[in-house]
Amino acid sequence: MGSRASTLLREEEIEEIKKETGFSHSQITRLYSRFTSLDKGENGTLSREDFQRIPELAINPLGDRIINAFFPEGEDQVNFRGFMRTLAHFRPIEDNEKNKNAVVSEPLNSRTNKLLFAFRLYDLDRDDKISRDELLQVLRMMVGVNISDEQLGSIADRTIQEADTNGDNSISFNEFIKVLEKVDVEQKMSIRFLH
Repeated sequence: MGSRASTLLREEEIEEIKKETGFSHSQITRLYSRFTSLDKGENGTLSREDFQRIPELAINPLGDRIINAFFPEGEDQVNFRGFMRTLAHFRPIEDNEKNKNAVVSEPLNSRTNKLLFAFRLYDLDRDDKISRDELLQVLRMMVGVNISDEQLGSIADRTIQEADTNGDNSISFNEFIKVLEKVDVEQKMSIRFLH
């Protein structure tokens, strides 16, 4: 099984993925092995059903939202490169990456891109703002039936009231960033990948 992963992934593909995502060679080959083990159709892509077999996603209340983040609009399959691009949002920021030249495009695991990823989990209709209804839907996913609709509505209203600086009764990405400026996004949105 380990040799299958290295034979199907060409060296130039590994180098391109390294540049694009910041993952190391060994991390890429290990994740490729995991990708191929999830690929039940053995067609080089993953479906939503393949992701739903991951126990950590199956029990996560936002599992479906996280799974959807792997799929471009209108697509129902994701290839290895797309899989790696999405995972890169959760790669910890290394010390040597924090002071990189700003001329180069921001890495996928930058604070801004991590926040954009989180914002999109809430922006269900992808209109670049989080409405009260969207916030309510996500809160319901997270707490289930443990809190009444009235309490959830109160939380949603208070959240929007605190975040909404332009008075449109929704939360824009810039407002989302402002609310989370003191949150340690790096710690909360990082997965320690083996080297």
